[in-house]
Amino acid sequence: MKTAVLFLVFNRPETTAQVFDAIRKAKPPRLYVAADGPRADRVGEKEKVARVREIATAVDWPCEVKTLFREENLGCKYAVSGGITWFFEHEEQGIILEDDCLPHPDFFMFCETLLDRYVTDKRVWVITGDNFQNGVRRGEASYYFSRYNHVWGWASWRRAWQKADMDIRFWLEWKTSPAWSEFWPDSVARKYWEKIFDRMYRAEIDTWDYPWTASVWYHGGLTATPNVNLVSNIGFGPDSTHTAFADSPLAGMATKSISEIRHPAAVEQDAVADRYVFDHTFGGHALRFPLSLLHILRRSAGFVYRRLKRSFA
Repeated sequence: MKTAVLFLVFNRPETTAQVFDAIRKAKPPRLYVAADGPRADRVGEKEKVARVREIATAVDWPCEVKTLFREENLGCKYAVSGGITWFFEHEEQGIILEDDCLPHPDFFMFCETLLDRYVTDKRVWVITGDNFQNGVRRGEASYYFSRYNHVWGWASWRRAWQKADMDIRFWLEWKTSPAWSEFWPDSVARKYWEKIFDRMYRAEIDTWDYPWTASVWYHGGLTATPNVNLVSNIGFGPDSTHTAFADSPLAGMATKSISEIRHPAAVEQDAVADRYVFDHTFGGHALRFPLSLLHILRRSAGFVYRRLKRSFA
C-alpha cells in the first residue's frame, strides 16, 4: 500500500481500536490522526479522548505518523473539516476513515486503485466504500457512479476538497436558479435537500458532510460506488453524535470482498441506483407515500362528486 490514510477520532476507545486494527493490517506508509478536544462539561471525556489518541497512534509497522490534536472542542463541523483540510495540505490524494467506520480489507485496494485511475478526471470527486443497494447490482462493473458521496469510509483528492465550502455560500443563488431544478427534477428529493441545505446555511446543524455533499453537487462531481458494501458503521448507539438509533438497518452492515476490479465503460451517473438510495436510505419512499395517498383521495373525491352531480341532474 502506498496511499496515506487520515484517521478521524474523538472519544470512543472501543470502536477506535477496531478501526485502527483494520488500518494496521493495511499498513499505510503515512498515517494522519486528527482529534477534536474534549468538551469541558462532559465528565470523563478528557480521559476517553486521551485513551483514543493512544490507541490511534500505536503504530507498529513502518509508517510516518502525523497528528492534529485539538486542545479545545471545535465541534463536528469544524474539527472534522479542519482535519481533512490539514490532511490534503500534505497529500494530493488519500483515504479517510472515522473512528466508527470499519473497512473490509479490500476497501484500501479499491480506493487506491481508483485514486490512481481518476486522479486527473475532474468529473470524479469521491470514492466511497459504502453500498446501500441491498444486494442489487448496478451494471456489470465492480462499481458505478453516483451523485451520493457517502462518507462512511471514502477517498478523494486535494483538487476536489479544496473546493469544499463549509458555509455553502453558493446555496441561495443556486437554490433559486434553473440549474437547481434541473439537477433535481424529482420534486420530492429536491424539497428534501432544500430543507437540509437551508438549515445548514443558517448554521442550525453542526456537521461537515452536508456542506461537502452540497459542494460536490454544485460542481457536478460524481462518486465511484462499489457494487458490494466495503465499510460497516459500528458506531450506532446512544453515544453517537448523528447515529443514535442502534436498531437502524444501516447499523453494522455486512461487508464483502470486491474481488478483481472491473471498470465501467463510461463515467456517468446511475440515476436508477440514486433513486433507490433516496427512496430506501434517505426515506424518500415514505415521503412519496403521503403524496400518492393524497392523489388517490383527490381522485376518489372527484369521482364521488361526479356521481352525485349526475344523480341530481
